[in-house]
Amino acid sequence: MTDTAGVAGQESRSTDFSDDEVIIGLEIHCQLDTRTKLFCGCSTDYRDDRPNSHVCPVCLGLPGSLPRVNKKAIEFALRVGKALNCTVPDESEFARKNYFYPDLNKGFQITQYDKPLAVKGYLDIEGEEGEKRIRITRVHVEEDPGRLVHKGGADRAKYTLVDYNRAGIPLIEIVTEPDLRSPKEARRFLNKLRATLEYLGVFDSEKEGSLRVDANISIQPKGWFGREGRGKGDRGRAEVKNISSYKGVEKALTFEVTRQKNALRRGQRLETETRHFVETRGITTSSRSKEMEQDYRYFPEPDLLPLRVCDLAAGIVLPELPDARRARFLSEYGCSPIHARTLTGDLRLAEFYEQVAGSDPIPAATWVADTLLGELNYRDMTVSRVSPVWFRDLILLVKEGSVTDKGGVEVLRSLLDQLRESGSCETPDQCVRRLGLKVLERTGGAGEEQDPVTKASREAVAEHPQAVADFHAGRKEAFNFLVGQVMKKTRGRAKPADVNQILLGILGEED
Repeated sequence: MTDTAGVAGQESRSTDFSDDEVIIGLEIHCQLDTRTKLFCGCSTDYRDDRPNSHVCPVCLGLPGSLPRVNKKAIEFALRVGKALNCTVPDESEFARKNYFYPDLNKGFQITQYDKPLAVKGYLDIEGEEGEKRIRITRVHVEEDPGRLVHKGGADRAKYTLVDYNRAGIPLIEIVTEPDLRSPKEARRFLNKLRATLEYLGVFDSEKEGSLRVDANISIQPKGWFGREGRGKGDRGRAEVKNISSYKGVEKALTFEVTRQKNALRRGQRLETETRHFVETRGITTSSRSKEMEQDYRYFPEPDLLPLRVCDLAAGIVLPELPDARRARFLSEYGCSPIHARTLTGDLRLAEFYEQVAGSDPIPAATWVADTLLGELNYRDMTVSRVSPVWFRDLILLVKEGSVTDKGGVEVLRSLLDQLRESGSCETPDQCVRRLGLKVLERTGGAGEEQDPVTKASREAVAEHPQAVADFHAGRKEAFNFLVGQVMKKTRGRAKPADVNQILLGILGEED
């Protein structure tokens, strides 16, 4: 079996696979944002501390140590189950999942198997053909293993160290049905799920290692999976393990679609296997044959009693979730559907918008969803770095006409660059003065010819006689060209309405 093909069998006559469909199911592991670990009192705030400093006999798996369940972790998991429209069974229990790996100090992982905490839910997303319901098979709780540190790189490590600070961190695993039909749908699902978890207050996506995804993918004849309920015998599936980013999931699945389709076109048989995503190269490589459930020798955890949490789940009141907030943004603020979806897709962005919306929510939505978000993404920054106070002041400067829209964007870019470099920035008004971006006001009256906008307009007309001739010939783009020249001369400080009026007046003199 090769890394690049991951297939077996002899090549045969090429076949048309244009009607095949992609079948994707996800297993998402999310760290719950509790203060202590799942089965002991060790702190979960380990990321800036030295290795193996947040450990005890329980999370190290020392002989004679006994686990005790973190009630807050169970409550957080129930919030998730409820938000995902799941049913909470009368009883659930923990199990031991047995396998050997250096970061699994006990030789087994405490997880849940045939009696999970929540089952049979769903999450609605924007699919390829409108709104689509993705079924949730189960939500269960388990402990995180430790972390391997490869000295010299994972591929050519001279040696490997084990850090058990992460061992015992509470995880939820969310397993979907194979309802996703493209890598884009998979990423949309993950984005919607992330937003939901953050709205619930149980998950912090900005923490390193807080989310990992196992993606299962196969290529099946159109309609086969829906009709048979399983994949075709010669169309094995690949499970791509431990993808650590939303973008990475889409890239890995996109690569797998191409790889599997190419193999099928060559008449090769696809095997069921586990693969690894090499993020730096954007490819997946074959890791091993796929383990089956019996390989893990599950059995009930003897040191923990079954959980009966229906009453606890019934008493949980959910906060406003993304869909509800989006509906409110549409009705309360008059946002466009696209802006409402963008603004509510991230809890921090939604809260930031509500702080700056003020009496002009529609322009504020445009500035936040289109301008600010684009500039932040370009700089790999988050909205938590931006002060809603100065951003609101910037919008007010544009509204009052102290600076043009173009000048406002230039001010925003300057302030974000200052934040990225030093962690602080000047006020928008100070930035406008420093950059000389204050709007040029028309003088009017006797001094009109000394007005800088009028002067720049006459210069633009004099310097571009062909554009003037084209304008008189009825070509509208010629006028837009002249407007652009005036804006360039005034460094974007002229009001577009003033430029239009002055240019039309000057060009009218030549009729």
